[in-house]
Amino acid sequence: MSVTDDANAPWLIVGLGNPGPEYAGNRHNIGFMVVDLLAERIGGKFKRAQKAQAQVVEGRIGPVGPANRRVVLAKPMSYMNLSGGPVTALRDFYKVPTAHVVAVHDELDIDYATLRLKLGGGDNGHNGLKSMTKSMGAEYHRVRCGIGRPPGRMQVADFVLKDFSSTERKELDWFVDRSADAVECLVTEGLERAQSAYNS
Repeated sequence: MSVTDDANAPWLIVGLGNPGPEYAGNRHNIGFMVVDLLAERIGGKFKRAQKAQAQVVEGRIGPVGPANRRVVLAKPMSYMNLSGGPVTALRDFYKVPTAHVVAVHDELDIDYATLRLKLGGGDNGHNGLKSMTKSMGAEYHRVRCGIGRPPGRMQVADFVLKDFSSTERKELDWFVDRSADAVECLVTEGLERAQSAYNS
């Protein structure tokens, strides 16, 4: 389904991460950082969802006119590997087509501060995507925020659950801002336009 197939259907933009202050700065939580910025841009505050273990903000993204979209920003309050349940519950509650669901997540196989957008595909070992796909199928959009591979022999689990390094933090605000721009472009202008503008 393209943006134009069901222009009135809302979009569900899900930042993937782990709840709790101890995880807030982790690489695995870049999805939370991006939806936090999007919420700030639309002037919304996260509140507990009625029908799901998640926090949500409802609002609109895009210019006034046909490209303006109704969106639900969401942060699952389960842990990463259980994201599918809350996301599916929100999708059903807000009557969102699966093709209007966007997962914003960290991606090991892409260099740090690099973006890739796509529709469908595998989970590449990402537990949040694995849970979402198991729960509702794979045909949702992904905004993949590159974090690079762990250095040396560091385990992947240790790497993603560590905060961004001091060098990475110099670019982090820019990267989160660009990722939020990419989400807005995807929702208002469609996947091809967003890919040509933001895939690097």
